[in-house]
Amino acid sequence: MPSSRNTAVRWTRTALANLVAIVEYIEQDSPERAKSFASEIRAQTNKLADFPELGRPGRVPGTRELVVHPHYIIPYRVRGNTIEILRVQHVARRWPRRL
Repeated sequence: MPSSRNTAVRWTRTALANLVAIVEYIEQDSPERAKSFASEIRAQTNKLADFPELGRPGRVPGTRELVVHPHYIIPYRVRGNTIEILRVQHVARRWPRRL
């Protein structure tokens, strides 16, 4: 059931920088795929406005994780009526202790 509250999705600077770096990397081989990847990520994270608990409990206390692609996980935090997208994490990279 969708959330009855008016929830906003906010990207941190780190998360935006992660997304830009990934898109620029993909763009080197396929500009079209880079564009669709960015759109897919945005569409999936926008679902959190209606379904804040959509992701699984996070490895870092106080966070949740949305699997948005076989290779990428989005850790996020629910703070009142705001969803904070904390980063775009590649599954092969070491997970940070703090977000």
